[in-house]
Amino acid sequence: MDEALISTAAKIPRLSNAVTRRTCSLMGVQIVGTGSYVPKTVRTNLQMQELCPDCDPAWIEQRTGIRERRIVGVDESTCDLAVAAAQNALGKAGVYAKDVDLLIVGTFTPDYHCPSTACLVQDRLGLDAPAFDISAACSGFMYAVTTGAQYVATGNAKLALVIGADSNSRIVDPQDRTIAPLFGDGAGAVLLSAGTLEQGFKSYQLASDGSGSGMLDRPCGGSKNPITAEGITSGQHFLQMDGRNVFKWAVRTVVESIEIVLESAQMTVHDISLFALHQANQRIIDAVAQKLNVSSDRFFNNVHKYGNTSAGSIPLVLDEANSEGRIDRGDTILMCGFGAGLTWGTSLFVW
Repeated sequence: MDEALISTAAKIPRLSNAVTRRTCSLMGVQIVGTGSYVPKTVRTNLQMQELCPDCDPAWIEQRTGIRERRIVGVDESTCDLAVAAAQNALGKAGVYAKDVDLLIVGTFTPDYHCPSTACLVQDRLGLDAPAFDISAACSGFMYAVTTGAQYVATGNAKLALVIGADSNSRIVDPQDRTIAPLFGDGAGAVLLSAGTLEQGFKSYQLASDGSGSGMLDRPCGGSKNPITAEGITSGQHFLQMDGRNVFKWAVRTVVESIEIVLESAQMTVHDISLFALHQANQRIIDAVAQKLNVSSDRFFNNVHKYGNTSAGSIPLVLDEANSEGRIDRGDTILMCGFGAGLTWGTSLFVW
């Protein structure tokens, strides 16, 4: 690299404490169906200890709230999870696959570097629709659903299928006690169509801070550092995370981003019907609830059952909450995803 560029890069501030105040609004969109799927294989904390003796079951639950997670089978992939979640959503909504005219899959664990997982899903479902992936890690669903909403709101799609799906167990070192217990596999899906002017994203924010990219990354496997025998031996093809700093960043960023979208919509936490946060860690969710002075029972939680399913996290929450009757038409749902990139997406969605 040119020395001048190195000098310039060194002056770029790292992880600014300021969360962007930029927000958007996109009404006239509704969610007409939700669905989800998790693999059948359950891996409890005790089973984690069998794989990694340094993993203490009680410590895992105390520090993360996670008791178990789902793990893809040897013949399963992210595409399989996504297809099953989509079929579940289509079936519950009572609509046909032929009516879907846009497919977006949020994932950072695709089946292949190419083709996209979305194209594999499109083929399996028999869709007549453009299909593409969005990679924003644990913010993947928020990036995907707001993108899909743009097509619907402008009339360029009538029925958009948006899926968040990840097979995290394939990219974590099962012997790494700091990361392996946190992640599980799963997928969720939503169907978007045109709605009334009172429905949709009353206020939302998508943002990024690439200066923190090294806090959560996979150093080996891309075009910069292709897979090598040395990289595999050193475990550089697995997910790496600076857990302590990611935790602090997540709590601060989520709270500030929520406050910003609420202010933009001229609403308060009392106007929120349900909080649907990314299920990364129960301690993060609890810390956010405490800082917002909101009762924890207003946050839908399933992290104890599935762990961190990355892009699958929020749509899994939406489907479970919807299935349990906790979401009604007219409710305002606060969704927030955050993760590697660093990226985050927060929205006030009027159901």
